[in-house]
Amino acid sequence: MRHCLALICAVLLLAMMALTVADVLGRYLLNAPLPGATELTEMLLATVVFIGLPAASLDRDHIRVDLCVEHLRGAARTLLERLVEIASAGILGVIAWRLWVIGAQIDGYGGMTPTLKLPLAPLAWLAALLCLCAAAILLVLALKPGEARDV
Repeated sequence: MRHCLALICAVLLLAMMALTVADVLGRYLLNAPLPGATELTEMLLATVVFIGLPAASLDRDHIRVDLCVEHLRGAARTLLERLVEIASAGILGVIAWRLWVIGAQIDGYGGMTPTLKLPLAPLAWLAALLCLCAAAILLVLALKPGEARDV
């Protein structure tokens, strides 16, 4: 799954790069920028960011501030790490819920990008599903039996 997510992110980043290069070349060489290039770049960037959440959760690559954890050993460290993973899963669950609600609101008024007229609701729903996936991964990792993990 990690490789699949990484491949999707790589393809999307490559598309963003190609789109930006084409837009800049069109703007400065032909005096004709690509219509909607900014909109597509923003949508691709949002997709890359939210696809990265489950990947980071799988690898436990989230940013951590370990001011106190380095002094803990054994069961205390494991307990703290699991509590943090459960709290993170809860927070991502709330974010997923709110993104879903926002997507429904956007869909309700027919929100679209200004130039290309692409619907915005599916992007919010995709972000919500990816947040929910990351939350589920963190919850499974928190409940998985085992020793303390390296930070």
